[in-house]
Amino acid sequence: MKPHINLVFIGHVDHGKSTLIGRMLVETGVISEKELQEEAGSFKFAWIMDREKEERERGVTIDVAYQKFETSKNIITIIDAPGHRDFIKNMITGASQADAAVLVVAADDGIMPQTKEHAVLAFTLGVDQLIIAINKMDLVNFDQNVYEKLKRDLQILLSSIGYKRAEEFPYIPISAFHGEGITKHSPRMPWYKGPTFVEALEALKEPPKPVDKPLRIPIQDVYSITGVGTVPIGRVETGVLKVGDMVVFEPPGVKGEVRSIEIHHQPVQRALPGDNIGFNVRGVSKEQIKRGDVAGHPDNPPTVASAFTGKVVVLFSPPEIAPGFTPTFHCHAAHAPGRVVQILQKIDPRSGSVLEETPRALRKGEAGIIQVQLLKPIVIERASDIPHMSRFAIRHGGQTLAAGICIDLVRAK
Repeated sequence: MKPHINLVFIGHVDHGKSTLIGRMLVETGVISEKELQEEAGSFKFAWIMDREKEERERGVTIDVAYQKFETSKNIITIIDAPGHRDFIKNMITGASQADAAVLVVAADDGIMPQTKEHAVLAFTLGVDQLIIAINKMDLVNFDQNVYEKLKRDLQILLSSIGYKRAEEFPYIPISAFHGEGITKHSPRMPWYKGPTFVEALEALKEPPKPVDKPLRIPIQDVYSITGVGTVPIGRVETGVLKVGDMVVFEPPGVKGEVRSIEIHHQPVQRALPGDNIGFNVRGVSKEQIKRGDVAGHPDNPPTVASAFTGKVVVLFSPPEIAPGFTPTFHCHAAHAPGRVVQILQKIDPRSGSVLEETPRALRKGEAGIIQVQLLKPIVIERASDIPHMSRFAIRHGGQTLAAGICIDLVRAK
């Protein structure tokens, strides 16, 4: 079995993410050059992603757009890309957490606001493998000096965000539109000696599966199937689920026995982190559990919080994050309104050092520690206990304002 990597494409609008994905899918045989050309005028990432949609709608859907392709070394699933309306929310709470990111930067434009925002987001969410694609090299006449300067600027930016290995990331000069630097070295850039884009993808490593952590399965959906019974659907984030296990669903606190587990309609005896599963539970009715609940083992049940302390990075303002503000907090498949009680500190996102105690507000580009009182309890875990279950997004008015991780919490029961 080749290793599986979940990959996300990030970067500023119009820097060529869609074109690069389209090019990759042509080069790896997922779609034909002709299909790409026919759609190229209005070529949008969504076009390819949506071809799978009807097939997905017939089966059990996990609500993240995805497309698979294979390299000689690994299998890569593109889990999402900007342009998808809920891109940032998906990146934080998506059914598939990204293992790696491709940061696309246009050579002619250089570093733009979203370049930085998306990179900060990737760092905050623990995406530690980055490939930087310096795209549209054709628009700067494949000039080595432009590439070297942008590479240096990006290394400084990524180091300043907190990436310790920014110097070691691959910075690959390409032209996605013309297919230069993707599968083989471009004759237009004989000065570049690093990996091609595909070689950089092949070097991505599958992260170790957190099988030793307590079981956590955020529930995406619940079905009641005639002759079978109640079947929750979700992705195993941590731990191992086996047929015969007792499980508890939190917050409702309902218990049941696992009678069977399916992955892609195939019965299995056990499920591991990363597996999207349906599992039949005896002793639980469809009405007792819902999307956003989390399954675990009764001896180490999912933590239900009524309040928590979070480390956040603000991506958009206004509205600014200030005491009294009551946005919606999204964590895995759950969401609940919560009130910002206090901002404890404003911090430097890179070093974590305190810039200001109890500031009045946090604005776009700033980071800080906030205290939140949830108006209804949800399952969330401390980053020090189960990082996979600690990430959250703050949304308001259809916009993702901030991303964060839970560093402490108050149990609801």
